[in-house]
Amino acid sequence: MTPKLNRRQAIGTAAVAAGAVAVATQTPQVEAGVEVGAYARRDGVHGRMTGAQAAAAAIRCECAPCVFGIPGAQNNELWDAFKAYGVPYFLVAHEFSASVMADASARATGRVGVMSVVPGPGLTNSLTGLGEALYDGVPVVALISDIDRSPGAPIGQVHGLANEALLQPVVKAALPVRHQAEIPGTILHAFRLAKSGEPGPVGVVIPYPLFLEVWDYDQPAPPPMPVPFDEAAYQRVVCRLRDRKKRIGIYAGAGCLEAGPSLTAVAEMLQAPVATTVSGKGVVPDSHPLAVGWGYGAQGTRAAEKAFKDVDLVLAVGARYSEVCTANYAIPEIDVVQVDINPDNLGKNVPTSHRLVSDSRVFLDRLLGDAATLRRPPEPKLWARIDGLRKVDRQVARTQYITDAVDPMFFLSQLRCALGPEELFFVDVTASTHWASETVEVQGPRRYFTPADNQSMGWAIPAAIGAQYVRPDRQVVCVTGDGCFLMSAMEMSSAARAGLPVKFFVLDDGAYHYMQMLQEPVFRRTTATEIARVDHAAFAASVGLAYNRIACNADVAGGLQRAFATPGPVLTHVTVSYDGRDIRWLSALRSKFIGDLTTREKIRFARRVGVRALAMRDDSD
Repeated sequence: MTPKLNRRQAIGTAAVAAGAVAVATQTPQVEAGVEVGAYARRDGVHGRMTGAQAAAAAIRCECAPCVFGIPGAQNNELWDAFKAYGVPYFLVAHEFSASVMADASARATGRVGVMSVVPGPGLTNSLTGLGEALYDGVPVVALISDIDRSPGAPIGQVHGLANEALLQPVVKAALPVRHQAEIPGTILHAFRLAKSGEPGPVGVVIPYPLFLEVWDYDQPAPPPMPVPFDEAAYQRVVCRLRDRKKRIGIYAGAGCLEAGPSLTAVAEMLQAPVATTVSGKGVVPDSHPLAVGWGYGAQGTRAAEKAFKDVDLVLAVGARYSEVCTANYAIPEIDVVQVDINPDNLGKNVPTSHRLVSDSRVFLDRLLGDAATLRRPPEPKLWARIDGLRKVDRQVARTQYITDAVDPMFFLSQLRCALGPEELFFVDVTASTHWASETVEVQGPRRYFTPADNQSMGWAIPAAIGAQYVRPDRQVVCVTGDGCFLMSAMEMSSAARAGLPVKFFVLDDGAYHYMQMLQEPVFRRTTATEIARVDHAAFAASVGLAYNRIACNADVAGGLQRAFATPGPVLTHVTVSYDGRDIRWLSALRSKFIGDLTTREKIRFARRVGVRALAMRDDSD
């Protein structure tokens, strides 16, 4: 057992370490009596090594696409082990981006994302991104180093916040490590836990002295976690779906991301129109004759809303009916059968007649096995009606309703047309977010990404960078707003540093227009919504990006062509206006908000609006 070192001594060990081998297949070198790189195998972690090496070996066992983060005082030993074991890593500019990039890596690849930051400010900076992954159901393993927590450890250690307690509210589980022997097993378990049930982030908290301790490891890879299935509940659902008097519609969420072909086959078997949540976009190709777009109320596409008016029974699979996806729970009153891997999601936001706890693909494959009693005859009239509705939606998106600047929905439609079917599309939290959900059609899962449920502004910039790093075979585009740009723009320097060819499009109208749309109708003025003006050309030059500008609808096609023809990362400044086009989601939200007010509240709001409408002074800012 090696003696414990204080933080300063631990930092000093980096100067002593010799160059370690990069991959496990090479001849091992010896560092301080420990073979490096020999024991990182897919079947587990085996052999004598330090805690840091064991952690790196466990990460390598899981074939993680990348570890995103920033090394620091309490995890330098770990990052050195990443290099020794050939674990891919990426340096971010801010720890917020570490959690977001790990999230985006998972969304883009279907594999668990990984991040590593120091405790204290490193952890607190990353909490927002972890919260987004938790709310959106994205599997992430967060390696959080900690201070020395051993008996007799000094007080006042730097970064010595209550790190485990800080982490707990934004993860599925926070797993503390108390001894170096626990490191690889805990990390391997964290990977299983992150993907099991409803996916989400899992934190592993490791005091930094344990990275230096040596142990003889014999840690096998744990088996997959069991998948629940209630046979009796399934049979009740099947009985419900056999009722030919009920026209069925399918509402599919992110829980179906790994079940796209099965979902498509079930939709065809039931002749059911398919609407998705925002996070579920692409689980059925938008070109499919039964695909109606996102949502099925007034907040979603017109095609979905109109198609589901003829539906008697909604089969909701892997969809939680969250606040954002439903415009504050503005759900049409249709009978719902809900299937979800997380029992806590069942029957909470909408009344359900039947519920089933199940993995989406397991459930859908079981339905296909019962096709003989469930299959319905083809309905060409239904396909033709959906095709007509989708054509109307596309025409609305491609019409230039706003002419004094770039029409955002028109721009988004043209951007979609400029991309191939496999390219990756990231959208931030802007006034245009819901237009993008309506307009951007995708032909498969893991091609369209937005922070759906925690709504983290500035998310799309680092997310797009992280996705581009792990998916170099795909073109990645990022659409962000001017307000979101202020929150995470410096991360663009990471794209420039790494030569990642992300195409960034900043929609600029000089304000938090989303907030203005929410404030003005209720208060007849806006408060704290006008933002700083930025010289985007100068900014792009300062961080090493090419610059492009689109200032009018007539230049959209040319501006997109310039952006994609320019190698490397490009910042395109798009001057937009939001006056002249309705946002369906926002209109649905307002209607639901007003409908939920009491009579007294409606009178009070009406009085305030009336008084301020007559005021001669506009004090908006």
